[in-house]
Amino acid sequence: MLLFVGLGNPGAEYARNRHNIGFMAVDAIVRRHSFSPWRAKFQGQVCEGTIGDEKIVALKPQTYMNESGRSVAEAARFYKIEPKDVVVFHDELDLDPARIRVKFGGGHAGHNGLRSIGAHIGADYRRVRLGIGHPGSKERVTGWVLGDFAKVDREWLEPLLDDVADASGFLVAGDDTGFMNRVAAKPATDKAPPPKAAPAAPKAAGPEPAAKNAMAETLRRLLAAKKR
Repeated sequence: MLLFVGLGNPGAEYARNRHNIGFMAVDAIVRRHSFSPWRAKFQGQVCEGTIGDEKIVALKPQTYMNESGRSVAEAARFYKIEPKDVVVFHDELDLDPARIRVKFGGGHAGHNGLRSIGAHIGADYRRVRLGIGHPGSKERVTGWVLGDFAKVDREWLEPLLDDVADASGFLVAGDDTGFMNRVAAKPATDKAPPPKAAPAAPKAAGPEPAAKNAMAETLRRLLAAKKR
């Protein structure tokens, strides 16, 4: 049995935030594999299903991001799931949009959700890092992660979530490399249409045929006059 945890903040006002991409990823998996309906439990929303032959418990903590660990620990204790069998889906500032990495263990890199989970179950769990890009300066980070995805982000976000749902069987099988290879979405910058070629400069207009004939006739007469 595995525990799939999506990180985010509860409430409609946060639903499209970059910080909530973990919720979005788990929602996509639940829909694709026809899990049971969500229900309130473990200070979160929980449902169950199977991927392949493995039972999966999906969890979206409703404690707000910085207290996510309380919900995760409660669910893990109830189902007797070890930290190594917990898979956490979360936003990652240090990856370009649509990039994805799977990592086992490590620090929290300032992510409050990971910090809370580590405090409650330790660091030895798997993380699916979903790139949202960095705004460029530390001062802008809070507004960036709590800001909504832009309309143009749909070009990579929706295919990414579909690929995560399609490839989740690799995670269940413990094949993290296979999962990353299968989720082959490219950054939004790679999907921008190529720039249009500049229009060719108009050709310089040449003399009209009638003007050419008149010039030729004038030159003929001048040459004839010199010969006389």
